[in-house]
Amino acid sequence: MTVQIELGTQTSGMPAAMDLEELLATRLLVQGNSGSGKSHLLRRILEQSAQWVQQAVIDPEGDFVSLAEEFGHVVVDAGSSERDLQTIAARVREHRVSVVFNLEGLDSDGQMRAAGAFLNGLFEVARDIWYPMLVVVDEAQLFAPTASGEFSEEARRVSLGAMTNLMCRGRKRGLAGIIATQRLAKLAKNVAAEASNFLMGRTFLDIDMARASDLLGMERRQAETFRNLDRGQFVALGPALSRRPLQVAIGPVRTRGMGSSPKLMPLPEQPTGGAAEELLFAAGDASPLVERAAPRPIEATGVLRQLSEARPLPDGDPIAEDGMDPQERDAAVAGILADMLADPDAAYQAVAILYQDFQVRCRIAKISPPPDLPGFRERLAVARAGGAAGGVDNEDWARATAIAAQLPDTMRAAYLLLARAAAQKEPCPSNQAIATAYGTRSPGRARWLLGYMEENGFLACSNDLRGRRVIAFPELDWRTEPGDPNGAEVAHS
Repeated sequence: MTVQIELGTQTSGMPAAMDLEELLATRLLVQGNSGSGKSHLLRRILEQSAQWVQQAVIDPEGDFVSLAEEFGHVVVDAGSSERDLQTIAARVREHRVSVVFNLEGLDSDGQMRAAGAFLNGLFEVARDIWYPMLVVVDEAQLFAPTASGEFSEEARRVSLGAMTNLMCRGRKRGLAGIIATQRLAKLAKNVAAEASNFLMGRTFLDIDMARASDLLGMERRQAETFRNLDRGQFVALGPALSRRPLQVAIGPVRTRGMGSSPKLMPLPEQPTGGAAEELLFAAGDASPLVERAAPRPIEATGVLRQLSEARPLPDGDPIAEDGMDPQERDAAVAGILADMLADPDAAYQAVAILYQDFQVRCRIAKISPPPDLPGFRERLAVARAGGAAGGVDNEDWARATAIAAQLPDTMRAAYLLLARAAAQKEPCPSNQAIATAYGTRSPGRARWLLGYMEENGFLACSNDLRGRRVIAFPELDWRTEPGDPNGAEVAHS
């Protein structure tokens, strides 16, 4: 399913859109000098995509904490230990809560260590929670520098390794990196090179203009384009944006950052006759200085509790209950699942990816609220098995689904496929059909799966005199008709 988010307008006045699903697969690099509008652009992307995908923002200046009030992001302050930060990051992925990781108040060394720990926590999680997530890293040159600076080599190694994992290996884990930098020349090349989409803003230094033009495939003489861009204007290129360089003016945003561009204002009336010296050098303790307190350590348990209580993803404007009766609702959900599984590749996709697609389709169909993840897993297993067994008593089929629930999630569809064939007195499905329901193309895995189920008492396999397989279900008193284990996969009736 394609979801387009609107970035702003083209020079022709037409809307400029970004393909969110393509972005998840191809990553994004944003570049522009200070004042070019990078933070405004990132905020526009975050606001437009908030209802569609989970987000995590690595925020070195506390500029994006305002997203919390408007869109429900949880603010995680980097005051915990590295181990606690990794635990919090894993819980973020598990509960699918959007967060802003606030690094304000830490020195450069502390920011690199904390960002590295948090990114590694997002990366090193169990496969069943590899949900799609946008990971936005502002001022990326701070976390993936090309050379040493005012930080330890150990902190640089940890942070650079985490950024490299995000951009090079994160896609398979559902992580889509969006990195923004003021200076391409200061950003590690192996991190920048992994992006396939680019939004290049105003740039003045020749070395940065040359590198930007190289990334966009433009001639060196065209590099002057970046010097002439206004604030908030970017040149877009990439599979999620445009197949050729396209100038885009970024649209307005709903939230505001902590900082803003300085504005001119008139000076107050100046004191005369030595009064100015007295104001500056007078003795006393009165001072407008604000002491900046050290960041307060945060108990990890408090943050974890906040994550578990937060709503998973904001849905934009509140949606009323759909008002469907249960039968109508079940039929609509079944239709959505059937449409999803009509795609041949859907049989081999992770449940996390399918659930994301399922939620989007439910929103479009105005099914509110959609089934939760456990309910989706149960429905998906039945759908992959070809649906409920027709002509079978509902109580008997309910017993079959209850038995299937005792198996690991990935095995339930294969069990129900076999149980459905037995209930309807059909030939035993082939190894290829069982493998497809299991989410693999390997018939060998189907044979292993049958052995596992038989060893654990879920079914019993036997062969007739012609070598055809028969599967019996002792607890259900069902038995398939003989079927060729090496036969081709057939469509469910």
